[in-house]
Amino acid sequence: MRNRVFLLTVLLTVAFLAVASSANAADLTGKWLGTMQTPDGQSLEINFNFQVSGEKLTGTVASSYGEEQISEGTVKDGAISFVVLAGGGQFKIVYKGKLAGEDLKFNVTLGDTGDREMTAKRVK
Repeated sequence: MRNRVFLLTVLLTVAFLAVASSANAADLTGKWLGTMQTPDGQSLEINFNFQVSGEKLTGTVASSYGEEQISEGTVKDGAISFVVLAGGGQFKIVYKGKLAGEDLKFNVTLGDTGDREMTAKRVK
């Protein structure tokens, strides 16, 4: 009897952890809005539309420069990373971030122009 209770406790714990882990990834699904300083000092509003399936991230990134598809997107343990190929694939933008409460904190690498910090908030 004691073994059954222990086994049941272990199985319930594993099931809870699996659900909590997938719920964390699903929390990123939806629309997010961020503002970033461009290399010339201007503010650029960026709209994200994320879809998460397991650890795979897809969706779009839109700004006044247009809308681009997300590639190489991953989500794991609250961390997110993806690539946007802008300008017909000539300009590579790499986003790496972490979910911090209700915010997504990003380090954004803009091709050869360097890194920028950005925070995105969920659009409600």
